[in-house]
Amino acid sequence: MPIGSHSYQTRAAPRALESARQAGEVGIVARASWLVGAAATALDSPAATEAIEAYRDAAAMAERIGMRPLTAHCHFGLGKVYQRTGKRQEAQEHLATATTIYREMGMTYWLERAQAACGS
Repeated sequence: MPIGSHSYQTRAAPRALESARQAGEVGIVARASWLVGAAATALDSPAATEAIEAYRDAAAMAERIGMRPLTAHCHFGLGKVYQRTGKRQEAQEHLATATTIYREMGMTYWLERAQAACGS
């Protein structure tokens, strides 16, 4: 099974998160939580709750330890999940936060993607 496949990600992401928690590596836990959110986002809407929870956990940790790019990616992911679930106001708030962070950090590739998502 290719590493890029969704089923691989949905199985590997929780294992990565658990391993990171056991190791006590906050930065890796934040990144693994984001990965859980990204994997859940790739699934159908029943996984939206899992994605939101994972992105929120990852964003809180990333913000606490100064991982601004990851914080932006979490907000971008939240924005996409909220768009998919029809929660327009929440989507716009998270996409705006992601856009602001990407702009401040000069992350033009991600800025363009977040801006495009705002328009959709």
